[in-house]
Amino acid sequence: MTIKRFGCLGLLLLLLFFSLLLNVILAAANGKKLTTSRLIERKPPQFDETTVESGASSDKVAIVSLQGLISSSVAGVLGDNMVDDMKIALRQAAEDDKVKAIILHIDSPGGEVTAADTIYNAVRAARTRKPVVVYMGSVAASGGYYVACGGNYLMANETTITGSIGVIIETVNYEGLLDKIGVQAVVFKSGAYKDILSGSRPMTPEEKAYVQRLVMQTYDKFVTIVADERRLPVDQLRHGIADGRILSGVDALQDKLIDHTGYIEDAFKKAKELAHAPDARVVKYQAKFHLGRLFKMLGQAAPPTLELSLPQGLAPRLEPGRLYLLPQF
Repeated sequence: MTIKRFGCLGLLLLLLFFSLLLNVILAAANGKKLTTSRLIERKPPQFDETTVESGASSDKVAIVSLQGLISSSVAGVLGDNMVDDMKIALRQAAEDDKVKAIILHIDSPGGEVTAADTIYNAVRAARTRKPVVVYMGSVAASGGYYVACGGNYLMANETTITGSIGVIIETVNYEGLLDKIGVQAVVFKSGAYKDILSGSRPMTPEEKAYVQRLVMQTYDKFVTIVADERRLPVDQLRHGIADGRILSGVDALQDKLIDHTGYIEDAFKKAKELAHAPDARVVKYQAKFHLGRLFKMLGQAAPPTLELSLPQGLAPRLEPGRLYLLPQF
């Protein structure tokens, strides 16, 4: 009986020993995974490269694309939003020693003031390290042109829509509609201007003057940037083409808003010329599919909603209360 009890106790002790040993091994493995994961997280995200035009040397010209509405509300691929993505791509190109020049390909009607200004400054930072050639696609208007001013050399197609140097903010007055359906808005506010863009009542003359002053502050900055970057007189811009009008590529060249008209291949040649890298390979930055990116998108997915809207591309999604650099059309 004593031998049997000792045998059972020994078996239990043996199982306990192996259990503790297994836990230690698993804990060590998990610790290693966590350390590796942290190291991976600390590594800056990078875009993949796709060759657009082959070259005979290890030098590269990198194409960074800015497409669609410029907004911090547009989800990013590597960053939190599209503004972060632009900053990541520009920094990647600027820090890559093999990249000798950058082509910023813009196809955008503009967007939020702050978002456009942030990307403009990222372009300026990149051009301090290597030439930045801007090529405008179908549209590079308002905020799109604002960003373009950060480049060293601006090109567009003759049919490109650009210009639209101006600032806009809109609100909708629905007071008459509320009266028709018998609804009255009741507002409690901490200050006279707290509901300045409310659509439930008309704006006062003082409120209109205040909003107009806010718009003109941003407009002044826009015009000053264009004047400084393009070496044009401020007064000439204010009393001329900086009245919100859109321009073709031909007119933009005549008014000195761009340096040359042509096609994207001409931008390749110009970038190689400015970089003194005639045999450089042209690569395009883009994000290839990764499983982790899918999980990120699923994690950000919003609950199901029913929405009636215009087809995407016909009407950009503007948020109330934000200043925009957009053409009126």
